[in-house]
Amino acid sequence: MFSEILQKFAETSPATVMVRALLEGLLNPEKLDRWFEATRQTQYTRDILFSSLVGLMLQVVCKTQASVHAAYRQANIAASIVAVYAKLQGVELTTSQALVTDIAREARDLILAMQGARPSLLPGYRLKYLDGNCLAASEHRLQPLRATAAGPLPGKSLVVFDPQLEMAIEVFPCADGHTQERALLAEVIPTVAAQDVWLADRNFCVAPFLFAIHRQQAGFIIRQHGNLITKPLEKYQFMGTSASGDVYDQAVQLTATSGETWSLRRITVKLQTPTRNGDTQLVLLTNLPAAVADAVTIAARYRRRWGIETAFQKLEKHLNSEITTLGYPQAALFGFCLALVAFNLYAVVMAALRAAHPTQAIDQTVSQFYLAGEIATTMTGLAIAVPAHEWAPLAQATRAQFADQLLGLARRVDLHKLRKTTRGPKKPPTPRTKYQGHPHVSTARLLAGVEPNSK
Repeated sequence: MFSEILQKFAETSPATVMVRALLEGLLNPEKLDRWFEATRQTQYTRDILFSSLVGLMLQVVCKTQASVHAAYRQANIAASIVAVYAKLQGVELTTSQALVTDIAREARDLILAMQGARPSLLPGYRLKYLDGNCLAASEHRLQPLRATAAGPLPGKSLVVFDPQLEMAIEVFPCADGHTQERALLAEVIPTVAAQDVWLADRNFCVAPFLFAIHRQQAGFIIRQHGNLITKPLEKYQFMGTSASGDVYDQAVQLTATSGETWSLRRITVKLQTPTRNGDTQLVLLTNLPAAVADAVTIAARYRRRWGIETAFQKLEKHLNSEITTLGYPQAALFGFCLALVAFNLYAVVMAALRAAHPTQAIDQTVSQFYLAGEIATTMTGLAIAVPAHEWAPLAQATRAQFADQLLGLARRVDLHKLRKTTRGPKKPPTPRTKYQGHPHVSTARLLAGVEPNSK
């Protein structure tokens, strides 16, 4: 299927070819433009195709170009840079949201076809981590911001993360950076499905959300907020010890504003080490019956919720998820959503590696930093050397054919080159008390054992 040049790239840098293949298969320009026309509400295409905008922004998000303007100078866009910024400013939040959801659905199908998903943390249920993300303050480039001393927030969002797929499967963006995250829960509720188990921090522990999940025959494990009142129905019962501390279980009753009541479980973990906020215990609410998950299991599953925090850290570290030069909320949130799309493409690559190397602990040994570095180094050369038409067969490939191609490339990856560098425990810093009266010292003299003032 591959030409001679593409075959060489597949042998020397198969991970890069996998990402380029995913871009062609999932973000093919013609396919993207058709999708945009079917999805858009008020925005329209005039001089700049939506696919051109996505291609330009992905370069910035993936750090192959330093800025939107730098990417524009390399792109083949007939319109001016002013028109590009105007187009970014007008990207509808519904478009950004739907792009993440739809690409995540296609990526999920590929992962399942390759049998690259992680084992379920709760068999029979689909865990979903929910958390909020506030975009960093932008630069003061816009006219209303130039005299503003405060940091301008271009928006925030709620993100739903699937730990089995290692993907962000839903996003709920909001242009108002000061909006309370709970106000966005009304958009989350319609996505709740039976057999889901939602894990979230106490900021999302509000009775209407809990009742909505319960009515959909779904489950939740959510840290209890101090303002949510529950009535104990029995005394605490010691259930065992988890990695965080002793675990206790208790039946409690929750009453809705309508007067409806229902019984659920309150799991309390007496923490061995206080949290960074000084909390000595962790109180969780769940509607899962003990037959499905005992108290120790509930505590352990909630502890894994920090996976979404890790995902946000990876977004910030490996991708340019918060482009501070974009002050307009729609543009900034579009960039963040494209970072989620890129993150999900990496998730497909990791899933292919898990499926192609089943005896290797891919998640524990493969460094996404080195993986991203290899791809960034090779992608430009691949784009120059291989004509666009050679990727066309991937756009027409069936899901099974595409999955087989990805697995074939994944088998060629040299895992040793991508292995994480492990380090020992950090040593305590050496007190810097010598030569405090000196503005600087000579390194050469110190290495030679000569005092700084000596000649």
